[in-house]
Amino acid sequence: MAPEQMAEHPKNAAPPESGASGENGESGAYVQEPPPARPLDAIDRDILQMLQADGRASIRSVAERVHVSRANAYARINRLVEDGVIRGFGARVNHERAGQGTSAYITLKIVQNTWRTVREQLRRLPGASHIALVGGDFDVLLLVHTPDNRALREVVLTRLQAIPEVLSTRTLLVFEEEDLEPQS
Repeated sequence: MAPEQMAEHPKNAAPPESGASGENGESGAYVQEPPPARPLDAIDRDILQMLQADGRASIRSVAERVHVSRANAYARINRLVEDGVIRGFGARVNHERAGQGTSAYITLKIVQNTWRTVREQLRRLPGASHIALVGGDFDVLLLVHTPDNRALREVVLTRLQAIPEVLSTRTLLVFEEEDLEPQS
């Protein structure tokens, strides 16, 4: 079975019977916390590196490459998923070829203690691909990909500045970008 065929785990789940879940204070919904991550050994790290390079690698090829049985490789990958080390499997996209030729990093200053509220609103922005709470001269760093400058203008001047908790923004237009490939 390929890794992408493994069961996905819901982010929001009902609280377990033991009551060992956290509560999201804003919405009151229970969010099941992943178990503490177990230490990774050299084989786990090799599996991670392999799957970062090719998320479609078969269990068989993973097992052969790291010199373990298919059952062992399958169990290790499942454990890495269950522990939250592997958050999912996906494609690396060339945004320009996918019709999202304009990219920008946008810095935001936000009202103190509103990170969770702002994050939820940023997740819904069209083209948002990375959100980070940071320390320094600004509070949030947001990466967006849009079809063109007009769409970017809409995101910044209409969508972001309409969020009451956003005090100010600064847009850094990306001229060229490259996703770093994992070292083989």
